[in-house]
Amino acid sequence: MIVSVHLADVGWRAAPRILRANSSLAAIGGLRYAKTVLTAPLSENLLPSPRIGGVGLIASWDEDGALDQFSASHPLAEQLSGGWHVRLEPLHVYGAWSGMPDLPTQERPISDEEPVAVLTLGQLRLTRLAAFLRASSLAEGEAIADPGLLASTGLARPPRMLATFSLWQSAKAMRNYAHERSGGAHTAAVRAHKEQPFHHQSAFVRFRPYASVGRWEGRDPLAARLASAA
Repeated sequence: MIVSVHLADVGWRAAPRILRANSSLAAIGGLRYAKTVLTAPLSENLLPSPRIGGVGLIASWDEDGALDQFSASHPLAEQLSGGWHVRLEPLHVYGAWSGMPDLPTQERPISDEEPVAVLTLGQLRLTRLAAFLRASSLAEGEAIADPGLLASTGLARPPRMLATFSLWQSAKAMRNYAHERSGGAHTAAVRAHKEQPFHHQSAFVRFRPYASVGRWEGRDPLAARLASAA
């Protein structure tokens, strides 16, 4: 199994059409899971500010050939082609996501210096919305200030699905943010979720990015890191 994340600015008129396209994806050969989403910058503000016209697709596939076929021939791929997408090898999942039951629960190896991607997924408990927003705004503020962060975005499919996607200079940089800042905002958010979950289901998934195409906010944030890793 591989995972892809696609991000594009399609304009405010086309964004609702992208969200509705989710229902047409089930017949794609080799596709295991797909969700079309809206995007919003990560922020230390309590309330997120959606990027007008910003959309994304989170998908998992049997193998690269299935994603190649989608990219070459599907109308949704054409609509997203002006943006950026990345191919991801799953390395480890904390928690679980029902749409992607084959994510590895046993850690797969990666060197400290390789770039990594992180996808967080949550199906929100609406009664925990205020507490979630408080915790996530502090953690997001800490993340966007971290020198190891290459790029990031929030993702959402209203009213309940909330996600984040981030790219990190290295596995070591990501671990420094996620685990080694005892008492930091990320640690506090994880602790609060364990004590009283924000979500009905949630997953924190780490990946090895191995190919990227296009531009995200005017650049490919992984180009230099993947070239050096190769």
